[in-house]
Amino acid sequence: MAQQDDNVLKKVISHAKEYGFIFPSSEIYDGLSAVYDYGQNGVELKNNIKEYWWRFMTQLHDNIVGVDAAIFMHPTTWKASGHVDAFNDPMVDNKDSKKRYRADVLVEDAIAKMEEKIEKEVEKAAKRFENFDRAMFVSTNPRVLEYQKKIDETNARLKAAMGSNDMPAMKQLIADLEIADPISGTKNWTDVRQFNLMFSTEMGSIAEEANKIYLRPETAQGIFVNFLNVQKTGRMKIPFGIAQIGKAFRNEIVARQFIFRMREFEQMEMQFFIRPGEEMKWYEYWKAKRMKWHQSLGLGEDNYRFHDHLNLAHYANAACDIQFNFPMGFKELEGIHSRTDFDLKNHEKYSGKKLQYFDPELNQSYIPFVVETSVGLDRLFLATLSKGYKEEKLGTGGEENERVVLSIPPALAPHKVAVLPLVRKDGLPEKAEKIVNDLKLDFRCYYEDKDTIGRRYRRMDAIGTPYCVTVDHQSLQDDTVTIRHRDTMQQERLSISAVKNVLAETCSMKSLLQKLV
Repeated sequence: MAQQDDNVLKKVISHAKEYGFIFPSSEIYDGLSAVYDYGQNGVELKNNIKEYWWRFMTQLHDNIVGVDAAIFMHPTTWKASGHVDAFNDPMVDNKDSKKRYRADVLVEDAIAKMEEKIEKEVEKAAKRFENFDRAMFVSTNPRVLEYQKKIDETNARLKAAMGSNDMPAMKQLIADLEIADPISGTKNWTDVRQFNLMFSTEMGSIAEEANKIYLRPETAQGIFVNFLNVQKTGRMKIPFGIAQIGKAFRNEIVARQFIFRMREFEQMEMQFFIRPGEEMKWYEYWKAKRMKWHQSLGLGEDNYRFHDHLNLAHYANAACDIQFNFPMGFKELEGIHSRTDFDLKNHEKYSGKKLQYFDPELNQSYIPFVVETSVGLDRLFLATLSKGYKEEKLGTGGEENERVVLSIPPALAPHKVAVLPLVRKDGLPEKAEKIVNDLKLDFRCYYEDKDTIGRRYRRMDAIGTPYCVTVDHQSLQDDTVTIRHRDTMQQERLSISAVKNVLAETCSMKSLLQKLV
């Protein structure tokens, strides 16, 4: 199964480059590790994902507004946020392969392998017994209980080591689990040491006089330092939220798995400001809201699950991930955190400025608590691409009876419709261009008149275009066209005037948003 998933990811990477979704950055200079550029189709898909998130947050919620904060911030910001002292990952090297790893990820991978062993035991038992009771089996089977005990012990040791920054304990855990380097196969590890993930640079025209500043490792702090500006100018009343989409930068120890983990990435975050003591109510509220939003995309409800954090960040009193079933398994897609009043309280302390809210209903001032939702835009892009990628055999013939299709949500597709004249003569191109001109104010359209109609259909399938409209000689006579559906490949004849209604019903952003109203 792992090999099959690796192949899926490789195919997605190849497809993304071939069809203009994602290119290696600076490829003519042999690229830059873990940095990617979005191509002509990729940027459209990415912008559509952003629009869907942004409109959900700011258009469907009367009490959420947006900001766009600068990437550069005063360096004290990151002292106050805890990033200067606490934004570290445990790093370990294998002496034989010379490869570097995150120590906690090595342990988490070992736990995942134990969980896989439990699932295999369950699957074998389920095949043997007709009326199989999973809960009873898991709670009584000696082998499963042994695996589960080891998982619980490992999780507890990992949490303790991470919580106390005990790097020798982390190394001992790796040794006790007998974790081997996947490249060299040896267990010859260095000591585990902490590695700060922030990129630093200098601001100023003369290096000696420059101030050390950081590229922001998250977008949240730009929201917190503007809390009062937004609250006062927007006359916002608690509870209210501030949303932001923007670039963040982390000097990851190991950046891999395509765009899943990069050093330059984009976040879509919302900080929701609430009364102290109400954080758990709103934490559960936003867990449900965000899960419903993800599932509205139609990528398969079974591909999502919640995962509670064992090791809470320094600012949180509750945290979980919405995990998605990527080709490499269930991994974090979005984080939901109860950040307490940590951020605003620390910014008040370090800046000397009062960052409190006067609550007229309670007739008192207080520092609000915060619930955060933070989704990785690039990861959501990968989720959409990987689950939409399909290889289909349409018959027993050759290449013409095979196709690769991106069954991505129609509202997110780079192009909503391709308008294709059957041949490049007899006035058909002119008729097709007239249809494009009529549609393009409402929908992104694609026009093409090269190659056979079948090959053009295949190209549109490969970039995820939901509909192809074919203009033929009959179109000149009665103003009808053939419209082809991407996922079913079914075709129907309808009037040109009806095309816009079909697209509005299935491809507009409204068609997605109305699922959430």
